[in-house]
Amino acid sequence: MQTVKFNELIEAIKSLSSEEKEEIKFLIERYLIEERREEIYQNYKESLEELKEGKIKFTGSIDKLKEMIEE
Repeated sequence: MQTVKFNELIEAIKSLSSEEKEEIKFLIERYLIEERREEIYQNYKESLEELKEGKIKFTGSIDKLKEMIEE
């Protein structure tokens, strides 16, 4: 597989039609959404593990929350 340099990629995109640029924009937005979704899911899994290990504490009290932040 050949590596394309960023500036070469940008120049190639500039030469595309407006419709093709819109399609690339759409695809990139979808890829970014999927990456963010995966990141959120991984954080969720880590949080579940920390909850099982007793590393996560919950509180509804502002004063208790302030204490927890200072710890």
